[in-house]
Amino acid sequence: MANQSENTIRKAYTAFNERNIDKTLSTMQPDVQWSKAWEGGYISGHNEIMRYWTRQWTEINPKVEPIGFSERENGSLEVTVHQIVKDLQGNLMFDGIVKHVYTFQDGLIKTMDIELTDQN
Repeated sequence: MANQSENTIRKAYTAFNERNIDKTLSTMQPDVQWSKAWEGGYISGHNEIMRYWTRQWTEINPKVEPIGFSERENGSLEVTVHQIVKDLQGNLMFDGIVKHVYTFQDGLIKTMDIELTDQN
């Protein structure tokens, strides 16, 4: 199961970095709960995620690469990511390591939370 989840996560990050919203959303449950790292709080469902990312990409240019996977005791998947965020002029705003924590339902992402690491 972990291997399938890792493949789903890799597909999601690749599609996100390509700004392919439809392909990214295909990795998620329709009622997915998603952390809004950029603004705080949470959103739910494909339409809210689409609006959030579309708005986000008019102001910042994030790139997120998974660099490590760890299954937690509760069954969630912790993904260590290298995140680089630039403004639209290419100026670096953030370059660091962040933990994204996912749960899955029927092979698709059900929830995503963000945990800051000590390396930020």
